[in-house]
Amino acid sequence: MLFIHNDVVEEILNMEDCIAAQEQAFRDLAEGKATHRPRSDIYAPCERDDGYYRWGTMEGCSGGYLAIRMKSDVMTWPRSEDGGWTEDKYCVEPGTYCGLIMLFSAMNGEPLAFINDGILQHMRVGGGGGIGAKYLARDNATTVGMLGSGGMARTYLQAYCSVRGISKVKVYSPTKANREAYAAEMSRRLNIEVTPVDSPEDAVRGADIVSSCTDSMEPTFDAEWLSPGQHVTMLGPLEISNDVIQRCDVKISQGGAGLRLEGEGIEQGIGHSPMAWIAGSQEERKRLPEKQENFNFLVNYQTFGDLINDPSIGRTDDEQITFYHNVGNQGLQFSSVGGLVYEKALEAKVGRQVPTEWFLQDIRD
Repeated sequence: MLFIHNDVVEEILNMEDCIAAQEQAFRDLAEGKATHRPRSDIYAPCERDDGYYRWGTMEGCSGGYLAIRMKSDVMTWPRSEDGGWTEDKYCVEPGTYCGLIMLFSAMNGEPLAFINDGILQHMRVGGGGGIGAKYLARDNATTVGMLGSGGMARTYLQAYCSVRGISKVKVYSPTKANREAYAAEMSRRLNIEVTPVDSPEDAVRGADIVSSCTDSMEPTFDAEWLSPGQHVTMLGPLEISNDVIQRCDVKISQGGAGLRLEGEGIEQGIGHSPMAWIAGSQEERKRLPEKQENFNFLVNYQTFGDLINDPSIGRTDDEQITFYHNVGNQGLQFSSVGGLVYEKALEAKVGRQVPTEWFLQDIRD
């Protein structure tokens, strides 16, 4: 059994292969050859009186692999001095995180690997956005308006460059130093022109691809900034307003975006969570943010699988504004990309060996 750390994933995983692995898994899902269980979370009071503990999981099975992705976070929802509202997290202390993918063989049940989820998480989400652009952005799309300057904004741009001939990018994030650092790094890495701009409107107006990649608890841009022919995608469920959704002529979702259950202690739309089981007294639950009106995680759009089967539901002319809801097949993304990383690690003889027998037992469970 392997333990595959982030440094190894970064070394062996490229965006083109990441996109191809996911696209095949999504096609397999549409044909009944793959399956997944959407994300769900558990919330419980933590040691902070302004936060909550959150445990999140999602699973998928594709290409002979089963993956469960697990993350353990203390959540807060801070407001900045300029009024911005975001979702923040850490494990143990600010700046450290715990996210793991456990990979199994769907052939004989063998535990195959633990994989740190940091790099793979960024790559699978960015790759998902790239699939949306591949099928819905105009063929001649060359410019990107990027909102956000973190790790996801980096992999989203890598993905766009993998599926379209991107040559120019305008990037905005609230912190000037961050957007300037992003512009310098991505210009160098991708050999394209990346320019920091002073407002989200400057980034959105006129861009062929509008990409919101933030942890915002509120919409990041206005519908009136959009123009015919643009392609729009997102990272979080609260970045896109209902007005923006209404402006879009074509709306496609990656897949079924969440469980739909009802019962005591079950809530939808707590922070960025599509489905959550919540513990705590009524007083403790006041720490949690209220569900926002524009919570767009659980949607009823036609899916990527539908688009594969019927291309006419996608972009049919260059004037349409298209929207790709880059959420839905999370567990499937981890099984497909996790399986790919595992195979690449075996081929390159990298990763840290852990005795498989530590995870087996002779007591029937």
